[in-house]
Amino acid sequence: MAADSQKAPPQPRDARIVSLILQSLGVEDYDPKVVHQLLEFAHRYTSDVFQDSLIYAEHANKNDLDLDDIQLAIQGRVNHSFTTPPPKEFLLELAQEKNKIPLPLIPEKYGIRLPSDKHCLTGINFSIVPDAPPPPRPLEKSNSMMDTQETLVEPESDVVTTNAPTEAVKRGRDAMEDDDYDF
Repeated sequence: MAADSQKAPPQPRDARIVSLILQSLGVEDYDPKVVHQLLEFAHRYTSDVFQDSLIYAEHANKNDLDLDDIQLAIQGRVNHSFTTPPPKEFLLELAQEKNKIPLPLIPEKYGIRLPSDKHCLTGINFSIVPDAPPPPRPLEKSNSMMDTQETLVEPESDVVTTNAPTEAVKRGRDAMEDDDYDF
């Protein structure tokens, strides 16, 4: 938006000066908030320079500010706050080095590219063991000589079962689940 003096409400003197500076530099289309930002920056910068110059004058045991104190404060602000951009040749050299590395090829797949099923929320995160292990044997407690002992009750069939395969299956299943969550 160009700042028109006919349509715009009356502005403070400093705001009019900033808008005239913008117009003199060829800036015709700008947001009115830019003027406020530039006024804020100018106020902060000048107040910081004056505070620094007061500190320098106090350090030199002077009662009044000198031009030397203000120049020293400005020089300190320039060295501290503002930096010069790198030379254009340096930036071009960096760009050439970066552009030497080719971009990765685009895969021939079309559509949405999702990670593998084990990393997706819709993927199956469990497995069914086809031959389920037999149920564990019930424990029977007997009290003899004030000690509590647990003995296994043998099933009445001729099938001998052990707990070793069940633990191995469980360990295998836990290992598979742990692998699913390792990225």
